[in-house]
Amino acid sequence: CTAATHHSICPGLCTTMCMPPNMWKRTIKAENEVEANKLVNNYRFGFRKWKSHVTERPFEDRSEVVKELYSELNIIKPHTGHLITCGNVAYVLLFGWWVSLAHFLVSILMFITITGVPYGKLCWKLSCYFLWPFGKSIQECRFSTYTWLLLGYPPLVVIHSLACFFSWILVFTIPISKMNGRTLTVILLLPPEDVSARALLCCYHAVNWYYYKYTVDGINVFAVNLLPLVIVAIVIGYIDKENKYASSEVKFAIATGSIIPLSYYIGMGIASISAQSNFAVGAVVNATFGSITELTFYITALLRGHHAANPCLQEVVKAALTGTLLGCILFIPGICMIIGGLRHSEQRFNSRSTGVSSALLFISVGGVFAPTLFSKAYGNLVCDACSNSSTGNSSGPFVCHNCHYDLNNGTLFHSHVEPLVYTVSILLPAAYLIGLIFTLKTHSHICNIHVGEGQVTGHIGAVVHWSRWRSLLILIMATVLTSVCADLATEHIQPILNQPNFSQVRGRYASPVCSYASDLVISSGHSNISLSLFLEVGGCIAVQVCMLQIPVLVLFNAFYDVGFVLLFSDLHLWACIFSVIVVNYIFMDGKSDYFQGTALVVVYLILLALYYFAPSPAGC
Repeated sequence: CTAATHHSICPGLCTTMCMPPNMWKRTIKAENEVEANKLVNNYRFGFRKWKSHVTERPFEDRSEVVKELYSELNIIKPHTGHLITCGNVAYVLLFGWWVSLAHFLVSILMFITITGVPYGKLCWKLSCYFLWPFGKSIQECRFSTYTWLLLGYPPLVVIHSLACFFSWILVFTIPISKMNGRTLTVILLLPPEDVSARALLCCYHAVNWYYYKYTVDGINVFAVNLLPLVIVAIVIGYIDKENKYASSEVKFAIATGSIIPLSYYIGMGIASISAQSNFAVGAVVNATFGSITELTFYITALLRGHHAANPCLQEVVKAALTGTLLGCILFIPGICMIIGGLRHSEQRFNSRSTGVSSALLFISVGGVFAPTLFSKAYGNLVCDACSNSSTGNSSGPFVCHNCHYDLNNGTLFHSHVEPLVYTVSILLPAAYLIGLIFTLKTHSHICNIHVGEGQVTGHIGAVVHWSRWRSLLILIMATVLTSVCADLATEHIQPILNQPNFSQVRGRYASPVCSYASDLVISSGHSNISLSLFLEVGGCIAVQVCMLQIPVLVLFNAFYDVGFVLLFSDLHLWACIFSVIVVNYIFMDGKSDYFQGTALVVVYLILLALYYFAPSPAGC
């Protein structure tokens, strides 16, 4: 191989292009051994992709854009750009005028007290500053008085706290939050003097679009901002039982939204533990907690539906399971192909490695829907009501309503279908285990993932964001809170199910896109070969749903009967089978382009339209 045959692709991954497609090597690059271990686990079979770092990256190694995000506002730096920008003007309209007005009013109060005149001058300067702070600076001074702490400081605490909170929630205006926070904790607590010493506050831009990368203790700022939803959901869910202050629809939306940050914390905990442990421990943690969010929601929905004798919640669970399959089989690979195809005319991937996932996908979908096919082959079609459509003609055709296969009358279900369900639920996890052994042990050369020599750079003593014990504690707490929020979500979903257009709501339930789809989409355009990783991850998620999540639900129903029957409607059945056939046909040649990705997305949207316009299920 020559240097020209080597192509560097997305950060953390490189590929040797001169080898045959089935022998492509993936060499992990990482800052330290912990990050390397995390990256290896990301791309091993069945592990969820975790993009965030689990260790603290040395500040001096970060890019200038990232350094700017974490810089303090106490350094005066040379600035050559324009200060009149859309973000700065938006700051004046959203925050500047009322913060400035508050300082102006406090300055008048301080002048009235006579003894607070020095602080009146300070507030006047701050009033002018906060109206347009860009390019200006505040410097340290010396003096003291009690009048300020009693009359002037308290109202400004409220004003700056509000400005700090709202600008932090908007994320991209975090510089404004930093400015208000530093003013509240430093500037306003310093006694005013005319003698300057050093710069304390200097800001040039109110908005920085790169703050979507900002993290707090390794957690993305969006997940941090959504975490208070958990407290809000629990408080209004258990205190406002009579829905006096919030409707069931609002409570359901808040409870569902609160699961999003908890899922992020669970993912961070899994990644941290697996990165600091051997593969066996990482595999156990991933298998235990990897699907905990979905399983918690499914089990709480089944429990509540069983206690309320409401079959609709079981339909919601089945629709969510089917929707996850369709999203991971069609939507994720399709979007990855489209975005990657916009940068590359043709993308190639390791078809041998993807073929393993495809084979397991065929097995898993066939196993999950085997009881449904069996019941349709041997069950009796029973209808609730049939009437003669021809007036006065007894030999005319009959119109029947609410027809279904009767499995409860007779011995078909208990003697044949139920044993088949238990058999499938045992065979599917066994096949999943065999697939792990095949991919990771006996035929690991198919994926050929290893940490290259010399690729792990310095920083041997890497500092992890979360230790193993802290990660485990957060995992347990997040799991408990997830179960609580899932219980609240299923409790307040009933008004939505009672709507006459429930079929449309069910259609939306059938289209969940996995929480990590954004990371796959963002990364899909970085290289040709890395596409195979994303296709494998999407397929492995679907395999985990069929081979792990569904058998767990069947096992739970065996110990505590909640009425969960592994029988799906015709729409679920044929939608999943058709999707598996289509995606395997496209993956067959090991090549892809934006047209094939578009075909997958169009198929997904067609199936979504079918769910949207489908009639309500029986009994709902």
